[in-house]
Amino acid sequence: MQHSRALTKKSASNLALAFILLPREKRDAMSALYAFCRAVDDVADEDAVSTSQRRDQLAAWRDDLRRACENQVPKFVLNQEFQPVIQQFKLPFALFDEIIKGCETDLTTLRYDNYDQLELYCYRVASAVGLLSIEIFGYQNAACRDYAIYLGKALQLTNILRDVKNDAARGRIYLPASELEKFRVSEADILQGRYSERYYALAGSVAARAKSFYELARKTLPPEDRRSMVAAELMGSVYWRLLQKLERGKFDVFGPAPLKLSKPHKLALILKSWLRHATGSTASNYGGN
Repeated sequence: MQHSRALTKKSASNLALAFILLPREKRDAMSALYAFCRAVDDVADEDAVSTSQRRDQLAAWRDDLRRACENQVPKFVLNQEFQPVIQQFKLPFALFDEIIKGCETDLTTLRYDNYDQLELYCYRVASAVGLLSIEIFGYQNAACRDYAIYLGKALQLTNILRDVKNDAARGRIYLPASELEKFRVSEADILQGRYSERYYALAGSVAARAKSFYELARKTLPPEDRRSMVAAELMGSVYWRLLQKLERGKFDVFGPAPLKLSKPHKLALILKSWLRHATGSTASNYGGN
């Protein structure tokens, strides 16, 4: 697992941060899953490489991951480390395929007409990861699958609101065109980083949709599975706080300093999540008022 662990440690992402609450076996399994997700996402985002080359690289990842799932010998080192995890937790190839489809979408799709299109993208790049993760965490109630879908969409919509400026710098606008039209915000406003009260209203509307998914996730998670979902619940808590911080800043992400949670804040959330886990608390630390 040395390559997967190294990539996870180097990333210092919110997802990797949540692994600290897991026992060693599941922490290593999640590191391997994260390493795969990070690798294919990096392929999609490498703008210095032509689109056709990136498409070929993603196709190679798909074929190699299929080999890992079908008990053949994968060629990529990360997938070689990942294969025992795939077999142990019976991770289905179909969900990996969805993740790669999401990465392929980023190669050519720079705009989304409506929420239906955007939420399919969110399902592929976030909810599918959640569906794989809960297989590693372990669960009793099938409602956990709906929980993973809802929480994944909530997290991804939060990401989108945070990353509007960075995405615009790459020519991407994830905010749906139907919402831009509704709030009279032009593509040029986004691409040129023009903040306005109209943009504030637009972002607030997207945030409300994200909040609805946080609430659905909170209500859907079965009580008997709350303890096993401790890492996912920490993710929900971190991104919920991030969404609140964006809201307090009126969603103005166009300035020089990115809006994010401080390391002490994240560590405090980890401690709080651990205490809730240790005391058997069944309440989610996100959603609601």
